[in-house]
Amino acid sequence: MTHTLADSFALAAVVVGRVLQGDSLTRAMSQVRATGALRAGVQDLAYSALRDFGCADAVLAKLTTRPPAASLRGLLLAALVELQRGPQADHAVVHQAVEAAGRVAPRGGAGAKGMVNAVLRNFLRQRESLLAGVMSSETARYRHPQWWIDQLRTAWPQDWERLLVTGNEPPTMILRVNRRHGDGSTYLQRLQALGIGATLLEPHTIRLDRPLAVERLPGFGEGDVSVQDWGAQQAAMLLDVQPGMRVLDACAAPGGKTAHLAELVDCDLTAVDIDATRLARVSGNLQRLGLRARVLASDALHMNSQFPEKSFDRILADVPCSASGVVRRHPDIKWLRRESDLRAFAATQRLLLEALWRRLVPGGKLLYATCSVFPQENALQIDAFLASHPEARQMPLSGLAAGLYRSQESHPGQLFPDANTDGFFYALLEKQN
Repeated sequence: MTHTLADSFALAAVVVGRVLQGDSLTRAMSQVRATGALRAGVQDLAYSALRDFGCADAVLAKLTTRPPAASLRGLLLAALVELQRGPQADHAVVHQAVEAAGRVAPRGGAGAKGMVNAVLRNFLRQRESLLAGVMSSETARYRHPQWWIDQLRTAWPQDWERLLVTGNEPPTMILRVNRRHGDGSTYLQRLQALGIGATLLEPHTIRLDRPLAVERLPGFGEGDVSVQDWGAQQAAMLLDVQPGMRVLDACAAPGGKTAHLAELVDCDLTAVDIDATRLARVSGNLQRLGLRARVLASDALHMNSQFPEKSFDRILADVPCSASGVVRRHPDIKWLRRESDLRAFAATQRLLLEALWRRLVPGGKLLYATCSVFPQENALQIDAFLASHPEARQMPLSGLAAGLYRSQESHPGQLFPDANTDGFFYALLEKQN
């Protein structure tokens, strides 16, 4: 079945509109009843509109007297981005957006179609002056909230602009080859035989030239390979798990790191997450890969009845965070987060770190991990913990892949997003006897 741009516009408008009302992009996309090329088109429009939101919304504010209803606003944002990137002719984009407006507006309102037509044609007439005018705002220029820009500029005075630019780029797709089924070189040959361009980064890590649906990956359903960012793959290797050890993945969903641990070594592995719905994905991943672990729905802050103190030799504490290091994959995060959220996340991280530290045996190791680039969730969190725990010793991260960027010597575990990795932070702590 052939789909038009109007079909994609209409569905993307609803998705973006839901995000503007506070829903997550992942949840909004899960409500889209479309498959194949249509779904891919909707996703592309919605993600692009939210990546460019700081600029497109500023333009929209100059073209309207009051904000349109959420779905129409979402439609206009998607159409403005499409007009700027091409390659379709401007008049075709406007025509398709107007047609979509008739589907998005209640009862196909002619007023909505007229408004969309007028706004987009006014943009085309004033494009250069409108864009030049809004670029005086850093929010429009960098496509991030002002508070986010200010935080990065303070934390990383040499790198903040690069972090913002990278955060607006489409993400790369990285694969982790299941070493229990084969190695990266062999799997790379399988990809090449299918005409799928890719590069071997490490013996079991591959970067695709272009993202594609997992159904097109050879052996995906049989557990030969998983999709996991290269930076995220470092967690299982940094934890230094040995055969037979009791290991806890404390905030496990959706299970990429749990599965990687199980691939690496035979150990007594427990995966815990407070969200039972997301925890189902952990079980699904393990089943697909042919791996085993104990999977429990539990709050890592309150596990006294299940796991007394000193229960584990290794603990992965991949704590909840702002997710500021993965905004190119989740562009809605930039606009849904508030600066006050950083304090709330930091408070939860402190509580989790304290609770999990008690579950660690003397001589054991805990890997603190976030997908954040904000120091108050990362290095500053660890500095405060070390100051109050003389028995804790921070270990060097000598196992980090050489190709991954490490920022400054004062923050050795901070990975910045680039072509090969998202933004992550790692700190390996050993509990001395």
